[in-house]
Amino acid sequence: MTPRGERRYPTLLRVPQVADDVWLSQPEAARHLGVALFRIGALIACGHLAPAENSAGRAGVMITSVQAEKTWRDSATYRAKVLRLLKDTVGFL
Repeated sequence: MTPRGERRYPTLLRVPQVADDVWLSQPEAARHLGVALFRIGALIACGHLAPAENSAGRAGVMITSVQAEKTWRDSATYRAKVLRLLKDTVGFL
C-alpha cells in the first residue's frame, strides 16, 4: 500500500499539476473542512473540489476550491444542503 503522502491520481484523469502554494493534500483538506478523508474523494467526484497534483506529483486539491467549499458550508441553508445531497446522490446513479 502506498503511504498517504505519496499517493497520485491515475494518469487517465489528467489532473493539472500546480505550484505547492496553491495546493493542499487530501488529508490537509479534510482537516481544514472538518470531514473524514473519504469525504474528500466524494467531494472531488461530485465536482465540489478541484483535484490537482503538486510539483512532486502528489494527489491533492486546489486551495481555492477548499476555501469555496468552506465558505459554502458556513453560509448554506439547511434546504440548500439537502438539495445538494439529493443532486449528488442522483449524479452517482
